[in-house]
Amino acid sequence: MASTVNGVRAVALVGPAGAGKTSLAEALLYASGTISRQGSVEAGTSLGDASPEARARRGSTELNLFRLDYLGDRFALIDAPGAVSFAADGLSALEQADMAIVVVDPDPARAGLVEPTLKRIEALGLPHAIFVNKIDSAKGRIRDLLEALQPLSAAPLIARQIPIREGDAITGFVDLALERAFVYRKQDNAEVVAMPDGIKARETDARFKMLETLADYDDELMEQLLSDRQPDRDKVFADLVTEMQEGLIVPVLLGSAENGNGIMRLLKALRHEAPFVERTARRLKLENAKSAAQVLKTVHTAHGGKVSLVRVLAGEFGEGTQVQGARAEERAASAFSMLGQDMRKRGPGKAGDTLALGRLERIETGECISADKGGSIQPKAPQPQQAVYGLAIGVKDRKDEVKLTSAIAKLIEEDPSLRIEHAKDTHQMVLWGQGEMHLRVATERLARKYGVDVRVSPRQVPYKETIRRGTEIRGRHKKQSGGHGQFGDVVLEIKPLPRGSGFQFDDTISGGVVPKQFIPSVEIGVADYLQHGPLAGFPVVDVGVTLTDGSYHSVDSSDMAFRQAGRLAMSEGLPKCDPVLLEPIMEVEIAVPNDATARVNGMIPQRRGHILGFDAREGWPGWDIIRAQLPETEMADLIVELRSATAGVGTFSARFDHLAELTGRLADTVLTQQRQAAE
Repeated sequence: MASTVNGVRAVALVGPAGAGKTSLAEALLYASGTISRQGSVEAGTSLGDASPEARARRGSTELNLFRLDYLGDRFALIDAPGAVSFAADGLSALEQADMAIVVVDPDPARAGLVEPTLKRIEALGLPHAIFVNKIDSAKGRIRDLLEALQPLSAAPLIARQIPIREGDAITGFVDLALERAFVYRKQDNAEVVAMPDGIKARETDARFKMLETLADYDDELMEQLLSDRQPDRDKVFADLVTEMQEGLIVPVLLGSAENGNGIMRLLKALRHEAPFVERTARRLKLENAKSAAQVLKTVHTAHGGKVSLVRVLAGEFGEGTQVQGARAEERAASAFSMLGQDMRKRGPGKAGDTLALGRLERIETGECISADKGGSIQPKAPQPQQAVYGLAIGVKDRKDEVKLTSAIAKLIEEDPSLRIEHAKDTHQMVLWGQGEMHLRVATERLARKYGVDVRVSPRQVPYKETIRRGTEIRGRHKKQSGGHGQFGDVVLEIKPLPRGSGFQFDDTISGGVVPKQFIPSVEIGVADYLQHGPLAGFPVVDVGVTLTDGSYHSVDSSDMAFRQAGRLAMSEGLPKCDPVLLEPIMEVEIAVPNDATARVNGMIPQRRGHILGFDAREGWPGWDIIRAQLPETEMADLIVELRSATAGVGTFSARFDHLAELTGRLADTVLTQQRQAAE
């Protein structure tokens, strides 16, 4: 079916970092005639990865969007970053794609890197195929790669091609559906050749395995195979299309994006087999919507302001369209098509189109918008990734403080996997993200796009102080300086409370020795002092204070005097109560492949943690969940070591659990550093 009737099909290119997704997009654009010269990521000449941050790293740091036409069919290519730090940028795009091409390299040892991507795709119910890139550099057998990949996939993998070798080099392939042999030609169409000697038996065996898998879902095909009848070629292709679109199988194709090998075969497969937008609308429960589009990314441009990249799922959207979002109604100021970083004015987008709409100021990434008055249907949002790495940030120039708040808000709109925290206890502004590289790129963008240079520093751990024993203490504030003086006199009983109790204040005053109107002022004075404890100025918790006695002056007593008396009593009494440092302990769930479990188990005690238990990761065969408790101070670079131990695929989630005493040399170090910082 032609796209002029059925709309543009959106194909997401996903997979691990370094597999060559952006190079594949470049090759597809070149093969379709969209661009006249194929650029190179390594040389910094590709259409994608054109931002300064991506160019500097020779890899994707943000989503790239392209549009191509091929033989009357139109496609939107969504090139999603593969690096773990930037993977969230492609998550909303995956939701709205009609199909995904999972790009992998041919080394079986790297097969495990693709598992998180496959699991995400399967959770979305998204049809997908695998493209084995860099086939020209394959050292081992493709069947070994497929054997390594199959346990990672819920659906059976079907080899659509088998390689033709000359010595150690792969020079072409046999298409198992067409039963034809092809020889690669660099940057050109593969050439049909006679079936090479010695490959026919392998081709027959591989084709029969492909047909057997297809027959598992087609009784008619199964009957033909059992009767030793050769199925019609059209029947084979129809089954390949239907079963891939329904997620029953995962086709595997071969090629080399850099050399243009296998690219035309991939284009033809997309043209004949990629589903249209109507199936995606059904998957998102939007099949009855008269008009619907979903925002896959937000971009702030220097001259065009805020731009929302949207996938139209039904109806029509363009310049001047009045759109209804989840919380706001706005008019789109303009409409653009996207080709990498290049934006060009265009007309309205219809079902299937991917375009950019300008000035939808209150519409957010992931939101569904409608052009109907009835409002928009909001699909279930994917679970956001928990931030795993944080750095304190501040401006280098104080005049940029106001600009920083606005710039960070825009940065988070562009990348919702970033988060800003104003830490109450440490008075730091902490930028949270998915790793060290993620935050480095974020701060570079703050400088480049918004003109705000920031300095970064390690975030401070919110230590607390508490006491081990109690005391009774008198605090008297007396001051005479002409006219009314100041007089407040209190007796406080201070005692430790169970962990997690916080601060509790009570009084047992009788006989009016401290007038009732001054008792709240005593509590305020006590609470004021507890904000900066006696050891090194950390907040004090789990302390109970009871006002038991005191005295007042009918003229000189005041709220301020009793507040000061409360502070004085605490400042004298708390150091006598055996104060001790507390550190926050986090409960952590670490998800790792089970071949890395032993290494991660060794990391935990080295970080002063202890293991609580293990479970198999639900829905992830061959993965473990390790539950542990770790001091927060030991978690600053946990994600760095975890990714190193798991080839980049391990992850964790964490939440505060409790406070625990910290003593000895570690406590002395913390207290010394805090006192030095306060000087």
